[in-house]
Amino acid sequence: MSETGMEPARVAVADRERFLVWTESGDAEATASGRLRHRSEQWPVVGDWVALGDGCRITHILPRQTAFSRKHAGDTTREQTIAANIDLLFIVTGLDGDFNLRRLERYLLLAWESGAKPIVVLNKADVCMDVAEAAAGVATVAAGAPVLPISAREGWGVQALDTHLQPGRTAAFAGSSGAGKSTLVNLLLGREQQLVKEVRADDSRGRHTTVRRELFLAPNGWLLIDTPGLRELQLWAGAGSVDTAFADIAALAAGCRFRDCRHQGEPGCAVTASGIDQSRLANYTKLQRELAHLDRKQDQRAAQEEKRRIKRIHRAMRDHYR
Repeated sequence: MSETGMEPARVAVADRERFLVWTESGDAEATASGRLRHRSEQWPVVGDWVALGDGCRITHILPRQTAFSRKHAGDTTREQTIAANIDLLFIVTGLDGDFNLRRLERYLLLAWESGAKPIVVLNKADVCMDVAEAAAGVATVAAGAPVLPISAREGWGVQALDTHLQPGRTAAFAGSSGAGKSTLVNLLLGREQQLVKEVRADDSRGRHTTVRRELFLAPNGWLLIDTPGLRELQLWAGAGSVDTAFADIAALAAGCRFRDCRHQGEPGCAVTASGIDQSRLANYTKLQRELAHLDRKQDQRAAQEEKRRIKRIHRAMRDHYR
């Protein structure tokens, strides 16, 4: 403990109300303090650096350097942080029947927004007819992120990840169920840490084998956060993230005749004139609309919260002068 009675720790497991944290003196179970519960908009997640006090209670969440987040499922307009303080985000996708370039673009958008360095891992390359062609296609949408074809099942190509994994760095693995994250995690950790299940033969979709987000220490000193497969990936990002993830379209759009060009055949549209893949362009405009809708919902929520705050102030003033 420090002189102030606080001890730094890192969250290794976040299980609703209970947490496993790593401290200088070892692992410890922790809970959230009442102050954090009622006065903070953030909730501890795996990867967070926190301050412990008051009998192993998390009293503060230290400022996050990076955060991989999505919008909460359903109609609630609220951020759900999946992992915090990560240096690298490995987006794992399988080169099998579940491969989806448009879904990958969505992952990349959130990866760039997180502040971590995204790396695309094309797993199951052993079942792909033309790995080089698949990798080249992904590279055109990766906005400069490295693209690494591997086969976790057969063990080849995995060494390419080692050049990015350095002692003290934290990497998170994200992707859909059935992409092979658990097999890859076991391979990198050198032990059977995560349960592995076969995907369905008809559509190559998998069931959740990783059931919680957890931080592991790898043998050579880097840290790994494994996450369950994400079936729903609603956006939580700023409007500028679309142009980062679709840098090729953003660069072309700068040459359009009209600044408000929608790239749908308007005169002088540099984007449509370029012959860019129409499905990628459609996804670009779709994600723009989705983020514009999110901005409106956030503005509405902020206005409602401000209205409630003013009401509380007025109520307190009335009670004071009674």
